[in-house]
Amino acid sequence: MKILIGVQGTGNGHISRCHALAQALSFYPEVQTDFLVSGRAPEKLFDMEAFGDYQWRQGLSFQVRDGRVSVLDTLSHNPWTQFWQDVRDLDLSRYDLVVTDFEPVTAWAARRQGVRCIGLGRQYAFFKQTPALPTTLLQRAMLRQFAPCDVTVGMHWEDIGAHVLPPLIHQPAGALPTLSQEILVYLPFEPLPQVLALLQNFPEYQFAVYHPDAQRQDNGHIQCFPPSRQGFANAFARAEGVIANAGFETSSEALAYGKKLLVKPLTGQFEQLANAHCLATRQLAAVMDSLNANYVEQWLESNLRVRMEWPDAGPVLADWLANGAYEPVTELHQRLWQHTQRVALSA
Repeated sequence: MKILIGVQGTGNGHISRCHALAQALSFYPEVQTDFLVSGRAPEKLFDMEAFGDYQWRQGLSFQVRDGRVSVLDTLSHNPWTQFWQDVRDLDLSRYDLVVTDFEPVTAWAARRQGVRCIGLGRQYAFFKQTPALPTTLLQRAMLRQFAPCDVTVGMHWEDIGAHVLPPLIHQPAGALPTLSQEILVYLPFEPLPQVLALLQNFPEYQFAVYHPDAQRQDNGHIQCFPPSRQGFANAFARAEGVIANAGFETSSEALAYGKKLLVKPLTGQFEQLANAHCLATRQLAAVMDSLNANYVEQWLESNLRVRMEWPDAGPVLADWLANGAYEPVTELHQRLWQHTQRVALSA
């Protein structure tokens, strides 16, 4: 059995989820697993050892300017000619199956060459309309065209449909905060100076800030760090709470560990806006629509904390893929969701 897994490199959540999948598949030596990563310059990728001798392509990505998605930049800066050339040149003849975590080169190459393709990841929860994740017909059409697939396996925090499974997380659930008044801040799409200015208002708290524009710096109660998978994991384990953009994977890890969570959705990114809407309406996290000190102060003083106890989806998905991914997704859905529960930790 030979599987090619396409990893969307624009967000660390995709990479983290595929780390978990790679780890689970490592227990199946009869399965040869290769990886292709796109969407981020190779020099900006880090902690990629789990993917072995992976392939890289430029791919496609949303362009962000001043904390919001820029449609003009997205249309003008993406290498469309190179993308279609990469799709045509990618030879899938030796693979039995393609799995794409919203990675477009592998998805479109599989479609062109008639190779069965599994769409596995958060974005695939949006392929079908559900009340929990309101989207327009145009938005769903855009998602389907970006990284098409034959079998859809979406992910969400709660059971919202037969095509959706619990999150695939690379860390075990159940850990609780160890240090009060220590906060992890991960706002990679916000300008770093604005993030630091916001946190200056709260000297009684300790903040660990991870940002792609940061260098290691000690600013008293604010510690700045460049991206680091292990460093981030260590800071996450210590933190009482997490302030982040409304990405799915970071939010999922915070909920799995019972961390206080405050999210700021990326302006103009409908997936993050839908995530934030769901987190707020289900009282899973607090939401701010701008970098506002009042929002942060209210959240720091609140006791909103929820732990979601999900089963470990990695071994189930790895076994499913190793056996050709023929079992209906509805059966995976039923098996995994029956072992999920929500635990309120608020005082």
